[in-house]
Amino acid sequence: MNTSESLLTELVRSEKPIGVGIIGLGAHGGWAERSHLPALRAVPGYELKALSASSKQSAERSGQKHGVSRTFGTAAELAACDEVDLVVVAVKVPHHRELVQTALSAGKSVLCEWPLGNGLAEAEDMAQQARSRAVPTAVGLQARSHPALAYARDLVADGYVGEVLSTTVVGSGGAWGATVGPGDHYVLDAVNGATLLTIPFSHTLDGVASVLGEPEELRIQLASRRTSAVDTESGRPVPMTAADQVVASGRLPGGAVVTFHYRGGMSRGTNFRWEINGTEGDLVLTAPIGHLQLSPVTLEGGRGTSPGLAPLTVPESYVHVPQLDPRADAPFYAVAHAYQQFLTDLRAGTSAVPDFAHGAARHRSIESAMTTA
Repeated sequence: MNTSESLLTELVRSEKPIGVGIIGLGAHGGWAERSHLPALRAVPGYELKALSASSKQSAERSGQKHGVSRTFGTAAELAACDEVDLVVVAVKVPHHRELVQTALSAGKSVLCEWPLGNGLAEAEDMAQQARSRAVPTAVGLQARSHPALAYARDLVADGYVGEVLSTTVVGSGGAWGATVGPGDHYVLDAVNGATLLTIPFSHTLDGVASVLGEPEELRIQLASRRTSAVDTESGRPVPMTAADQVVASGRLPGGAVVTFHYRGGMSRGTNFRWEINGTEGDLVLTAPIGHLQLSPVTLEGGRGTSPGLAPLTVPESYVHVPQLDPRADAPFYAVAHAYQQFLTDLRAGTSAVPDFAHGAARHRSIESAMTTA
């Protein structure tokens, strides 16, 4: 453990708040405003100290809106701020590596949104840099921090379904469908690294792995059934080079079968359903959209002589940010639980929240499973 890591850990153990600086917190919406900002304000132990945006002027406007006094026009200025202990990188994927490097070079801990990098090489480079500096890091794979998934993990481990025979996931991506909003064109271009594969599918894959173990012999195939989407504002077609169909299959530890199908857009039928089928029972998780990391999750189960499914209430012991509503606050509910768990990890020396090494490994698992067969 080097000096930077010791300072952050000592700060947490002294029960002083961690000073946070967010790169990408704007004044006109965006993921940082919808998720990280309310999540941080819901978890005692953090204090938002600074933000940076694309220019000094836009940072000042954002600071006025969100009540943040220290505003910077560059990430380097934010990372150099003595009041910032943890830098949150919440911008588009192609900028992740450069901004993470800036924060790490300043000796700061970093939480970077997922995907960690624009491809495996970038992710591995960031993981190596973090490892060489020995600072605590986190990557935004927050689905596994959702209380419903934590409870499902323990139910499986305690034998609720008996021996797991198979698990099946069907999800809709919302984006990558027939239409696209004027601000979302960038996700249609595969070069940008923010695709159906890398966002909703990968978040869910990580969640499934957290409950059932890392899939083995995984094979992923992509298909492009749509090659364009209609802009909802202009009515003009926008080219789509990102695949709108993701199909994967493999085996779980112990031999159970795992299958996934993600499709772009929304379905009039099922938009997220995850079944876990075993020798003694079944668990089913559902949500209104295939983004497990930001959707309200319903958990049901049935076992033994039960003829059907019944709702399963997540025990209070799994809920670590009790003031939040898992449905009304769904976009940042799992994010808040990840922030809370990160504090616990720092205090207890645990590693429940995925770090950069885990993020690089997730990138690697996806790339190694890709097939054109």
